[in-house]
Amino acid sequence: MENSISESKVKNPKKEIDINKPKFTVKEFKRQWVLVAISAVYVIYGIIFYYLPLVGWIMAFQKFVYRDNIIQAITGSKWVGLDKFKFLFSNNKFPIVIRNTFAMGTLNLIFSTIAAIVFAILLNEVRNKYFKKSIQTISYMPHFLSWIIVVAIVHDALTSTGIVNDLLMRVGILKQPYAFLGDPKLFWGIVTFSNLWKETGWNAIIYLAAITSIDPCLYESASIDGAGRFQKMRYVTLPGLRPTIMILLLMNVGNVLNAGFELQYLLGNGLVQNVSRTIDIYVLDWALDAKNMDYSLGTAAGIFKTVVSMTFIVGANYIAKRKGDDRLF
Repeated sequence: MENSISESKVKNPKKEIDINKPKFTVKEFKRQWVLVAISAVYVIYGIIFYYLPLVGWIMAFQKFVYRDNIIQAITGSKWVGLDKFKFLFSNNKFPIVIRNTFAMGTLNLIFSTIAAIVFAILLNEVRNKYFKKSIQTISYMPHFLSWIIVVAIVHDALTSTGIVNDLLMRVGILKQPYAFLGDPKLFWGIVTFSNLWKETGWNAIIYLAAITSIDPCLYESASIDGAGRFQKMRYVTLPGLRPTIMILLLMNVGNVLNAGFELQYLLGNGLVQNVSRTIDIYVLDWALDAKNMDYSLGTAAGIFKTVVSMTFIVGANYIAKRKGDDRLF
């Protein structure tokens, strides 16, 4: 009997696979129609607001002239091929814009990741439940503030009559007010600190959730072996967070060129223009400025940013795969 079963599996190796393979049936659809309907809403939303607008990329290869409606404008504009991309890379300001965007995006990625991990681990060690919830609430609140408000706070704090200059002069570090917002060497640091203050508490939520999924037996075993609180953080908590850290890093690598717009645009001035302009500001100047109104060049810059971001994600995912770490795909 056993021999006949094994022989049938050898003769028909696909038969057993087909039996175990899940099949989409009308009965299964009726049983899960609510989930299918909810999923369909998000799929339709993504197609309408994420994929259909990609038709606008055609403008990057045209000398786009706006008319009564967008369809007439796209079909009636002259094709220029890669001329807009050639102009983009021949413009001596664009490399500076790329440098600024990449530098601020990288600084934000590194410090925001480290700050969120450290904050989540330290907050997890707080034993007083009410104090812990209070700290969590206070740390989350800046995330819900508009960048306009954040810029106003940062600007008021760093002006010549602001609290920072006042404190530094009181303790004798400065003899006269210092123009922090006018120093190009400090601008990237100010942007990074502003992002940390606003987003650290919010970014730590995922890490706090990941910590709760770590097996408590590991902490008990570490205590039996004589490990202290910092040793538990190092040898239990951090390794337990590694998969989450890797996935979030891979996702955030693609946002390196999304260094921001509001913060740099509002804090920027003539003195720090060479270090404050990002790709988004560059697109605004060329595509929406009344003097230029070059939608094609702005679209070309946007395509460049998208291609670079996708390259970063694929490259980081490949490195993670080679290293044996968790990856997106």
